[in-house]
Amino acid sequence: MKRRKFIRNAALGAAAGTVLAGCSSTDSDSPAVQTRTPRLRWRLASSFARSLDTIYGAAEVMSNRVSQLTDDRFTIRVYPAGEIVPAFEVLDSVQKGTIQIGHSAGYYYIGKNPAFAFETTVPFGLTARQYNSWVYEGGGQEVLRGLFADYDVLNYPGGNTGAQMGGWFNREINSLQDLNGLSMRIPGLGGRVMDQLGVTVQQIPGGEIYPALERGAIDAAEWVGPYDDEKLGFNQVARYYYYPGWWEPSANLSFFVNTQAMQELPSTYQAALEVAMAEANQYMLTRYDALNPPAFQRIVNSDIELRSFPQDMMDAAYTASQDLLQEQRSNPAFARVHDSFLAWRRESDNWVQTSEFEMLSYMNRRRTSGS
Repeated sequence: MKRRKFIRNAALGAAAGTVLAGCSSTDSDSPAVQTRTPRLRWRLASSFARSLDTIYGAAEVMSNRVSQLTDDRFTIRVYPAGEIVPAFEVLDSVQKGTIQIGHSAGYYYIGKNPAFAFETTVPFGLTARQYNSWVYEGGGQEVLRGLFADYDVLNYPGGNTGAQMGGWFNREINSLQDLNGLSMRIPGLGGRVMDQLGVTVQQIPGGEIYPALERGAIDAAEWVGPYDDEKLGFNQVARYYYYPGWWEPSANLSFFVNTQAMQELPSTYQAALEVAMAEANQYMLTRYDALNPPAFQRIVNSDIELRSFPQDMMDAAYTASQDLLQEQRSNPAFARVHDSFLAWRRESDNWVQTSEFEMLSYMNRRRTSGS
């Protein structure tokens, strides 16, 4: 399905519900309708804990919407990380057909292909709005689909966290040198950059970060932002809260759908699923934008020390990030996606800088000056 047609379908969710009314309660039990709309049950494995109501909840929003649009004839049961599939094996399970659909993050699988990082985020990358515009209108989905085709998987945007925080530290970072020997939970290409800066990098599922910080198994960890971080209790086991999360200026989560399973769905169910995934994508970012501000204020008002990363560390991270991206271009698939990403960014950044950034900068100066 073409991206623009997909967007129109997402925007016309109510219309899709009307189209799908061929399986309405008045005639859904008739033999003719049952032939057109069979009862189907899918399983979805999430990479996230049930307690993370926003990031995990996006999959439930999608599942509930599919049920509504199909009069409960097509249902998807959502399972949290580890219940039927380990957190970092969701893509593999979808590929094998063990489950029909998963909800995960592409950068968990950069060991298969580093270009999967673009499915989620890359250091100093795109904002959430820029990412969605690249995927839906800028050719991003087409080049990303080329990566996942080798795994018999269709990828769809499944929510975005927006800009993230730099994470929780039990050691002060006053200069680049303070990173030497630090043990930190951080995934994706951001983790590879941190490794180059002297950090011992670990990849740990969200539900296991708290005990690792509490026991001292790691010195620092990043997750998403104030709402989730507070919910997971990081403010109880770490003293310093750093910003910005330069490795995740946004983070797209994805629905991974087994290609054969999608092809075998009736066309009305395919439409319902695509509309529901688009709604879940919008839901997650909107909810984080609503929940993060009050959580951030609670944290700031506590005895936690809010710190910004030092300038020499930021500069070193930026240089290392750009070098890493260039090194990965020896991978043809990575180069194709990177080219599309850069072309869209050049066009988008000029507009965002001129319009939104200048206005936000001005308003911030007024706010900080007390005027």
